[in-house]
Amino acid sequence: MRDDATPLNHLLAIDIGNTSVAIGVFDEDALIATFRIATDQDNFADEYAILLLGLLRSKDLGPADVGAAIISSTVPPLILTFQQVCRDHFGVDPIVVGPGVKTGVRVLYDNPREVGPDRVLHAVAALDKYDPPMIIVDLGTACVFDAVSRDGDYLGGAIAPGIGLASQALFSRAAMLHRVAIAHPDGPIGRNTVHSMQSGIFFGYVELVRGMVRRFKQEIGEEALVIGTGGYVNLLAEEAGCFDVIEPDLNLDGLRLVYEANR
Repeated sequence: MRDDATPLNHLLAIDIGNTSVAIGVFDEDALIATFRIATDQDNFADEYAILLLGLLRSKDLGPADVGAAIISSTVPPLILTFQQVCRDHFGVDPIVVGPGVKTGVRVLYDNPREVGPDRVLHAVAALDKYDPPMIIVDLGTACVFDAVSRDGDYLGGAIAPGIGLASQALFSRAAMLHRVAIAHPDGPIGRNTVHSMQSGIFFGYVELVRGMVRRFKQEIGEEALVIGTGGYVNLLAEEAGCFDVIEPDLNLDGLRLVYEANR
């Protein structure tokens, strides 16, 4: 922490996913630092705190610089863990995204409580930046497609296994197929086993994304803006050719907006 500076009241945004925890620090509406650590349900709060405090120090930030926090999680057991991190190490009581928290987005799912908070956060952030209708494609642990109507309502979407998850299943369950790098192959027709697996994984998911976007547009309008996010989006975006914009920090931007609506 800076010795000669007055502590700042930054917002600490924590988005806990199945594979990784995305962490952002906001100075008002500016995202000034981002970090990503592996999700591990066996870690104690103090272990996560050591990781987080070290990452903040790398950006010349300390606990006193954090004046508020907000948490979203698709891993329920870790909510309490990160609440403890915020209270014990930053002295703040975090907002937890869930029922009763205002988002400003009407959810038209049959049971709105079933919608993952990350999906709602994406819609919140997208609506703050762009005009609906829109399709949000999150290529992470799962491959998630969400639709927002031209009235700004969250309609629902589709969920498929993510490219990493599906690949891992292939490597672990097929005795003669060994792990390969997930990469853009030279062409779709593989001339060896490694090339064949890379083709099936890469081009298979490219076509999944293209096909689902096409079907979503048939329902909500051909003019729908297509937004890409998630850890694998940059791998597939160019070949898929259906994304209008890439927003890597959509989840963190959504957390900031929800915090502002509930402060």
